[in-house]
Amino acid sequence: MQNEKEKIAVIGAGSWGTALALVLADNEHQVHLWSRNSEHAHEINSKHMNEKYLPGICLPNNIHASTSLEEVLKNIETVIIAVPTKAIRDMMKQIVALQENALTFVHVSKGIEPDSLLRISEMIEQEVPEKLLTDVVVLSGPSHAEEVGLRHPTTVTVSSKNMDHARNVQDLFMNQNFRVYTNPDMIGVEIGGALKNIIALAAGISDGLGYGDNAKAALITRGLAEISRLGTKMGANPLTFSGLAGIGDLIVTCTSVHSRNWKAGNLLGKGHKLEEVLSNMGMVVEGVRTTKAAYQLAEKYQSKMPITEALYGMLFNGVDSKEAVDRLMGRLKTHEMEDLVDILSEQLEQQ
Repeated sequence: MQNEKEKIAVIGAGSWGTALALVLADNEHQVHLWSRNSEHAHEINSKHMNEKYLPGICLPNNIHASTSLEEVLKNIETVIIAVPTKAIRDMMKQIVALQENALTFVHVSKGIEPDSLLRISEMIEQEVPEKLLTDVVVLSGPSHAEEVGLRHPTTVTVSSKNMDHARNVQDLFMNQNFRVYTNPDMIGVEIGGALKNIIALAAGISDGLGYGDNAKAALITRGLAEISRLGTKMGANPLTFSGLAGIGDLIVTCTSVHSRNWKAGNLLGKGHKLEEVLSNMGMVVEGVRTTKAAYQLAEKYQSKMPITEALYGMLFNGVDSKEAVDRLMGRLKTHEMEDLVDILSEQLEQQ
């Protein structure tokens, strides 16, 4: 059963923010969508379209766009944060300066902050005073905005420290096209969503080099092992990585032409320079920034992450893409089940 209809703010009128605004509007909520671009806001309000970020999709009439953050936040209790990881802190500061009542923040971005090594929920908690923070909920899973906009069947998961709030968000979004599950493992949901972008970059590079499906299947499988290994050391439930926020999101991001991380990796594999790729993408490629954070996390938790290490060398130390892949394939032999044994041993130690 859905909650009563309410006014909901969506911060960020990119492809994902616009697609989620559409889902909420389909559920008859009044959606106020914040855009930094006045032309985009005018197009959404006058033509009910966002051609740059969600081309060909007609948006419901109960989505109202504005460049005024104060207007968007007026009289709301739930705010959807759909901006890139690097913009989270600045956006929180702006919201805090305007807000007087407590909010539930639903973040839908997928990344980790380099150097601080904080997950997005932790960044929000750092920036928002307790009196203005009802809770932080994360929404993640295999969900390309283009397909959500077309109302194709999509499944995601939501998580929070307070599962009552997660279930409230589940009710806000749930409909016949957009199925929402709950998962109490917030660490695992955030880590799975963030780190899959690294593996998607690697998969794109492999495809760009022309290495085919065998190599990509190996990257996805061994990438899942890396994510599970690190996530478990950070306190996640290893079972989370066999679900939507783990293998589900990993598959869709590594295999789909909609994936911006795969696209960026594909161009890198074809010999384009990183700066050229990022400038031509037109949208944020979270995997690049997350690679640096994951490399630092691997050092902090002494976790083996050979794919992340190879990609870090390529992105930040000038290692040739073919050389990076050759280094991966030339690693010392090991037993495939060693990862499972390591994870189970860590779980037993924590009990």
